[in-house]
Amino acid sequence: MAIHLNRRTVLILAGASAVSLATPLAAQDATLRLAFIPQENPQKLLGDIEAITGWLAEQIGVPVKGFVTIDHAAAVEALRNGDADISFMGALPFVLAEAEIGAVPLLSEVYRDAPSYTGRIFVRRDSGIGALADLRGRDIAFADPISESGYLYPLTEFVKAGLIEGPGEAEAFFGRIFFAGGYQQAMQAMAEGLVDAAGASQYADLLLTPTQQAEVTWIAESVPIPSHLVIARPGLDAGLQDRFIDAMLRLNEPENRDRLRYLYGPDGYVRADSTAYEGVRDMARRYGLLK
Repeated sequence: MAIHLNRRTVLILAGASAVSLATPLAAQDATLRLAFIPQENPQKLLGDIEAITGWLAEQIGVPVKGFVTIDHAAAVEALRNGDADISFMGALPFVLAEAEIGAVPLLSEVYRDAPSYTGRIFVRRDSGIGALADLRGRDIAFADPISESGYLYPLTEFVKAGLIEGPGEAEAFFGRIFFAGGYQQAMQAMAEGLVDAAGASQYADLLLTPTQQAEVTWIAESVPIPSHLVIARPGLDAGLQDRFIDAMLRLNEPENRDRLRYLYGPDGYVRADSTAYEGVRDMARRYGLLK
Protein backbone atom coordinates (compact mmCIF):
# COMPACT_ATOMS: atom_id res chain seq x y z
CA MET A 1 0.00 0.00 0.00
CA ALA A 2 1.30 3.45 -0.88
CA ILE A 3 1.47 6.44 1.40
CA HIS A 4 -0.07 9.48 -0.30
CA LEU A 5 0.63 12.79 1.41
CA ASN A 6 -0.56 16.18 0.27
CA ARG A 7 1.56 19.29 0.81
CA ARG A 8 -0.19 20.42 3.99
CA THR A 9 -0.06 16.96 5.56
CA VAL A 10 3.61 16.56 4.69
CA LEU A 11 4.72 19.92 6.00
CA ILE A 12 2.62 19.95 9.17
CA LEU A 13 2.81 16.32 10.28
CA ALA A 14 6.53 16.30 9.62
CA GLY A 15 6.98 18.68 12.52
CA ALA A 16 7.18 15.72 14.86
CA SER A 17 9.85 14.11 12.66
CA ALA A 18 12.06 17.18 12.33
CA VAL A 19 14.61 15.62 14.61
CA SER A 20 18.26 14.91 14.06
CA LEU A 21 19.65 11.45 13.60
CA ALA A 22 22.40 12.84 15.77
CA THR A 23 21.72 14.85 18.91
CA PRO A 24 19.29 17.75 18.23
CA LEU A 25 21.01 21.10 18.29
CA ALA A 26 19.88 23.85 20.59
CA ALA A 27 19.38 27.22 18.95
CA GLN A 28 22.39 29.47 19.46
CA ASP A 29 22.48 33.05 18.24
CA ALA A 30 26.14 32.84 17.18
CA THR A 31 25.85 29.44 15.46
CA LEU A 32 24.87 28.79 11.84
CA ARG A 33 22.71 25.65 11.79
CA LEU A 34 22.58 23.49 8.66
CA ALA A 35 19.98 20.80 7.91
CA PHE A 36 20.96 17.89 5.68
CA ILE A 37 18.55 15.46 4.00
CA PRO A 38 19.36 11.70 4.05
CA GLN A 39 19.94 11.10 0.33
CA GLU A 40 22.54 8.50 1.25
CA ASN A 41 23.52 6.40 4.25
CA PRO A 42 22.84 8.66 7.26
CA GLN A 43 25.79 7.29 9.24
CA LYS A 44 28.21 8.21 6.44
CA LEU A 45 26.50 11.57 6.12
CA LEU A 46 27.10 12.35 9.78
CA GLY A 47 30.85 11.97 9.24
CA ASP A 48 30.68 14.15 6.12
CA ILE A 49 28.80 16.82 8.04
CA GLU A 50 31.44 16.98 10.74
CA ALA A 51 34.15 17.46 8.12
CA ILE A 52 32.42 20.16 6.07
CA THR A 53 30.99 22.16 8.97
CA GLY A 54 34.44 22.46 10.50
CA TRP A 55 35.82 23.90 7.26
CA LEU A 56 32.84 26.24 6.81
CA ALA A 57 33.26 27.55 10.36
CA GLU A 58 36.86 28.49 9.56
CA GLN A 59 35.78 30.26 6.37
CA ILE A 60 32.76 32.10 7.79
CA GLY A 61 34.10 32.96 11.22
CA VAL A 62 31.21 31.61 13.29
CA PRO A 63 30.46 28.12 14.65
CA VAL A 64 28.65 25.92 12.13
CA LYS A 65 26.63 22.93 13.25
CA GLY A 66 24.83 20.37 11.08
CA PHE A 67 22.23 17.67 11.60
CA VAL A 68 20.41 15.09 9.48
CA THR A 69 16.64 15.32 9.22
CA ILE A 70 14.31 12.38 8.73
CA ASP A 71 13.32 13.58 5.26
CA HIS A 72 12.73 16.66 3.08
CA ALA A 73 9.58 17.65 4.93
CA ALA A 74 11.37 17.61 8.27
CA ALA A 75 14.05 19.90 6.82
CA VAL A 76 11.34 22.37 5.76
CA GLU A 77 9.84 22.21 9.23
CA ALA A 78 13.25 22.83 10.81
CA LEU A 79 13.56 26.01 8.74
CA ARG A 80 10.04 27.05 9.70
CA ASN A 81 10.68 26.55 13.41
CA GLY A 82 14.12 28.19 13.37
CA ASP A 83 15.84 24.92 14.26
CA ALA A 84 17.83 25.31 11.01
CA ASP A 85 19.07 28.43 9.26
CA ILE A 86 20.03 26.79 5.98
CA SER A 87 19.11 23.48 4.38
CA PHE A 88 20.26 21.35 1.50
CA MET A 89 17.10 20.61 -0.45
CA GLY A 90 15.58 19.11 -3.57
CA ALA A 91 13.79 21.32 -6.10
CA LEU A 92 10.25 20.23 -5.23
CA PRO A 93 10.64 20.66 -1.45
CA PHE A 94 12.18 24.06 -2.17
CA VAL A 95 9.18 25.35 -4.14
CA LEU A 96 6.87 24.06 -1.39
CA ALA A 97 9.02 25.71 1.29
CA GLU A 98 9.10 28.90 -0.76
CA ALA A 99 5.31 29.01 -0.88
CA GLU A 100 4.79 27.82 2.70
CA ILE A 101 7.42 29.74 4.68
CA GLY A 102 9.11 32.14 2.24
CA ALA A 103 12.33 30.11 1.96
CA VAL A 104 15.11 31.84 0.01
CA PRO A 105 17.20 30.03 -2.66
CA LEU A 106 20.93 30.58 -2.27
CA LEU A 107 22.89 28.08 -4.36
CA SER A 108 22.28 25.37 -6.96
CA GLU A 109 24.37 22.25 -7.45
CA VAL A 110 26.23 21.70 -10.72
CA TYR A 111 26.68 18.24 -12.20
CA ARG A 112 28.65 17.68 -15.38
CA ASP A 113 28.67 21.39 -16.20
CA ALA A 114 24.88 21.79 -15.85
CA PRO A 115 22.60 22.84 -12.94
CA SER A 116 20.11 20.13 -13.91
CA TYR A 117 19.70 16.35 -13.89
CA THR A 118 16.96 13.76 -14.48
CA GLY A 119 14.97 11.13 -12.64
CA ARG A 120 15.06 7.51 -13.75
CA ILE A 121 13.30 4.21 -13.19
CA PHE A 122 15.94 1.59 -12.33
CA VAL A 123 15.57 -2.19 -12.45
CA ARG A 124 17.88 -5.18 -12.15
CA ARG A 125 19.27 -6.40 -15.45
CA ASP A 126 18.14 -9.97 -14.74
CA SER A 127 14.57 -8.94 -13.81
CA GLY A 128 13.09 -9.39 -17.28
CA ILE A 129 11.60 -5.89 -16.98
CA GLY A 130 12.23 -3.90 -20.13
CA ALA A 131 9.42 -1.35 -20.20
CA LEU A 132 7.30 0.61 -17.75
CA ALA A 133 4.25 -1.52 -18.58
CA ASP A 134 6.12 -4.56 -17.25
CA LEU A 135 5.90 -3.04 -13.76
CA ARG A 136 2.14 -3.50 -13.53
CA GLY A 137 1.46 -5.33 -10.27
CA ARG A 138 5.12 -5.11 -9.25
CA ASP A 139 6.65 -3.40 -6.22
CA ILE A 140 8.54 -0.12 -6.52
CA ALA A 141 10.54 2.03 -4.12
CA PHE A 142 10.74 5.81 -4.39
CA ALA A 143 13.01 8.06 -2.37
CA ASP A 144 10.58 10.51 -0.76
CA PRO A 145 6.95 11.59 -1.35
CA ILE A 146 8.01 15.20 -1.89
CA SER A 147 11.09 14.46 -3.98
CA GLU A 148 11.17 15.54 -7.61
CA SER A 149 13.72 13.07 -9.02
CA GLY A 150 12.90 10.49 -6.35
CA TYR A 151 9.14 10.45 -6.97
CA LEU A 152 7.12 12.91 -9.06
CA TYR A 153 9.29 13.15 -12.16
CA PRO A 154 9.88 9.37 -12.51
CA LEU A 155 6.20 8.74 -11.76
CA THR A 156 5.24 11.20 -14.50
CA GLU A 157 6.86 8.84 -17.02
CA PHE A 158 4.09 6.35 -16.20
CA VAL A 159 1.55 9.11 -16.84
CA LYS A 160 3.14 9.91 -20.21
CA ALA A 161 3.04 6.21 -21.10
CA GLY A 162 -0.71 6.16 -20.43
CA LEU A 163 -0.38 3.67 -17.60
CA ILE A 164 -1.75 5.93 -14.84
CA GLU A 165 -3.44 9.32 -14.76
CA GLY A 166 -1.50 10.67 -11.78
CA PRO A 167 -0.18 9.87 -8.29
CA GLY A 168 -3.68 9.05 -7.05
CA GLU A 169 -3.92 6.12 -9.47
CA ALA A 170 -0.43 4.77 -8.91
CA GLU A 171 -1.44 2.39 -6.14
CA ALA A 172 -3.84 0.57 -8.46
CA PHE A 173 -1.09 0.07 -11.05
CA PHE A 174 1.75 -1.12 -8.83
CA GLY A 175 1.73 -4.00 -6.38
CA ARG A 176 3.10 -1.94 -3.51
CA ILE A 177 4.74 1.48 -3.31
CA PHE A 178 7.41 2.21 -0.73
CA PHE A 179 9.04 5.50 0.24
CA ALA A 180 12.51 4.44 1.32
CA GLY A 181 13.74 7.73 2.79
CA GLY A 182 16.51 8.50 0.28
CA TYR A 183 18.09 7.63 -3.06
CA GLN A 184 20.52 5.10 -1.67
CA GLN A 185 17.86 3.34 0.38
CA ALA A 186 15.52 3.02 -2.63
CA MET A 187 18.33 1.81 -4.88
CA GLN A 188 19.54 -0.75 -2.34
CA ALA A 189 16.02 -2.13 -1.96
CA MET A 190 15.85 -2.65 -5.73
CA ALA A 191 19.39 -4.00 -6.08
CA GLU A 192 18.84 -6.51 -3.28
CA GLY A 193 15.56 -7.74 -4.78
CA LEU A 194 13.29 -6.36 -2.07
CA VAL A 195 11.37 -4.43 -4.74
CA ASP A 196 11.25 -4.73 -8.53
CA ALA A 197 12.14 -1.12 -9.40
CA ALA A 198 13.33 2.15 -7.93
CA GLY A 199 12.58 5.75 -8.86
CA ALA A 200 15.57 7.99 -8.16
CA SER A 201 18.08 10.51 -9.51
CA GLN A 202 19.98 9.62 -12.67
CA TYR A 203 23.12 9.50 -10.51
CA ALA A 204 21.64 7.32 -7.78
CA ASP A 205 23.26 4.15 -9.11
CA LEU A 206 26.60 5.65 -8.08
CA LEU A 207 25.49 5.10 -4.47
CA LEU A 208 25.59 1.32 -5.07
CA THR A 209 28.66 -0.89 -4.91
CA PRO A 210 30.55 -1.40 -8.19
CA THR A 211 29.18 -4.95 -8.36
CA GLN A 212 25.61 -3.72 -7.88
CA GLN A 213 26.09 -0.96 -10.45
CA ALA A 214 26.88 -3.60 -13.07
CA GLU A 215 23.71 -5.48 -12.16
CA VAL A 216 21.21 -2.63 -12.62
CA THR A 217 19.98 -0.54 -15.53
CA TRP A 218 17.29 2.06 -16.20
CA ILE A 219 14.24 1.83 -18.44
CA ALA A 220 12.83 5.38 -18.38
CA GLU A 221 14.18 8.88 -17.87
CA SER A 222 12.40 12.13 -17.05
CA VAL A 223 12.81 15.55 -18.58
CA PRO A 224 15.63 17.66 -17.07
CA ILE A 225 15.03 18.84 -13.51
CA PRO A 226 16.70 21.87 -11.90
CA SER A 227 19.40 20.65 -9.55
CA HIS A 228 19.16 20.36 -5.80
CA LEU A 229 19.88 23.59 -4.05
CA VAL A 230 20.75 25.24 -0.77
CA ILE A 231 18.06 27.42 0.79
CA ALA A 232 17.76 29.73 3.80
CA ARG A 233 15.00 30.49 6.22
CA PRO A 234 13.44 33.94 5.80
CA GLY A 235 15.03 36.52 8.06
CA LEU A 236 18.49 34.98 8.20
CA ASP A 237 21.04 37.76 8.76
CA ALA A 238 22.03 39.06 5.31
CA GLY A 239 25.71 39.41 6.19
CA LEU A 240 25.92 35.86 7.52
CA GLN A 241 24.04 34.61 4.47
CA ASP A 242 26.51 36.32 2.13
CA ARG A 243 29.50 34.90 4.00
CA PHE A 244 28.03 31.42 3.75
CA ILE A 245 27.48 31.81 -0.02
CA ASP A 246 31.02 33.10 -0.52
CA ALA A 247 32.45 30.16 1.43
CA MET A 248 30.40 27.62 -0.53
CA LEU A 249 31.50 29.14 -3.86
CA ARG A 250 35.12 28.72 -2.74
CA LEU A 251 34.49 24.98 -2.97
CA ASN A 252 34.68 25.45 -6.75
CA GLU A 253 38.36 26.37 -6.45
CA PRO A 254 40.81 23.54 -7.29
CA GLU A 255 42.35 23.44 -3.83
CA ASN A 256 38.93 22.97 -2.20
CA ARG A 257 37.13 20.72 -4.68
CA ASP A 258 37.94 17.55 -2.74
CA ARG A 259 35.61 18.81 -0.01
CA LEU A 260 32.59 18.61 -2.36
CA ARG A 261 32.44 14.90 -1.56
CA TYR A 262 31.18 15.86 1.89
CA LEU A 263 28.16 17.63 0.32
CA TYR A 264 26.59 14.81 -1.72
CA GLY A 265 29.36 15.02 -4.34
CA PRO A 266 28.31 17.72 -6.84
CA ASP A 267 30.83 19.15 -9.29
CA GLY A 268 30.35 22.57 -7.73
CA TYR A 269 27.86 25.34 -6.91
CA VAL A 270 26.43 28.42 -8.62
CA ARG A 271 24.18 31.15 -7.29
CA ALA A 272 20.58 29.96 -7.49
CA ASP A 273 18.22 31.36 -10.13
CA SER A 274 14.68 31.17 -8.77
CA THR A 275 13.17 31.39 -12.27
CA ALA A 276 14.86 28.09 -13.22
CA TYR A 277 12.41 26.28 -10.91
CA GLU A 278 9.23 27.44 -12.65
CA GLY A 279 8.77 24.04 -14.30
CA VAL A 280 8.89 22.41 -10.88
CA ARG A 281 6.27 24.87 -9.64
CA ASP A 282 4.08 23.97 -12.62
CA MET A 283 4.33 20.26 -11.83
CA ALA A 284 3.55 20.90 -8.16
CA ARG A 285 0.42 22.80 -9.21
CA ARG A 286 -0.57 20.04 -11.65
CA TYR A 287 -0.50 17.48 -8.86
CA GLY A 288 -2.23 19.69 -6.32
CA LEU A 289 0.81 20.41 -4.16
CA LEU A 290 0.74 24.15 -4.90
CA LYS A 291 -2.19 26.44 -5.55
